Amino acid sequence: MRSVIASSRVAVKNPDDYEARSNLMWSSTWALNTLIGCGKSEDWMVHMIGHAIGAYTDATHGMALAGVSAAYYRHIMEDGLGRFARFATAVWGIPSEGKTDRQLAEEGIDALAAWIKEIGAASEISSLGVTPEMIDGIADASIILPGGYRRMTRGEIVEILRESL
Repeated sequence: MRSVIASSRVAVKNPDDYEARSNLMWSSTWALNTLIGCGKSEDWMVHMIGHAIGAYTDATHGMALAGVSAAYYRHIMEDGLGRFARFATAVWGIPSEGKTDRQLAEEGIDALAAWIKEIGAASEISSLGVTPEMIDGIADASIILPGGYRRMTRGEIVEILRESL
């Protein structure tokens, strides 16, 4: 993730930077080749919501993920508090002294949301064409996976989508 952050910042400023773009592709390959997930539980629900957003709009999967990620992670944060705290310190370099895991987790998610805006990705799904009238259909189209931090409900997906508008 640190590589994605650094390389995206370079690529946004200079889209012709071959090294930055190739580092993004290399990181993407590792993120999806299943090797980094071996031996641990993974959470793919945000992707399922992103796919459903894409079914209702012309949004790319990455932009749909950007638009819903912060709200999704805030929603499940308590179920993976330690991991979210580690995300804040290891990925964003947020100092941990004097802070609870909850404070660190919130700061890490805030840093993620700020980076999404910084690189010009969608920070809300309304910018992708999602309207309040689409939310029920998007929630119905979101495949609920059994893994992850916890099994989501349709109602939770509706809440996340509303928070993402």
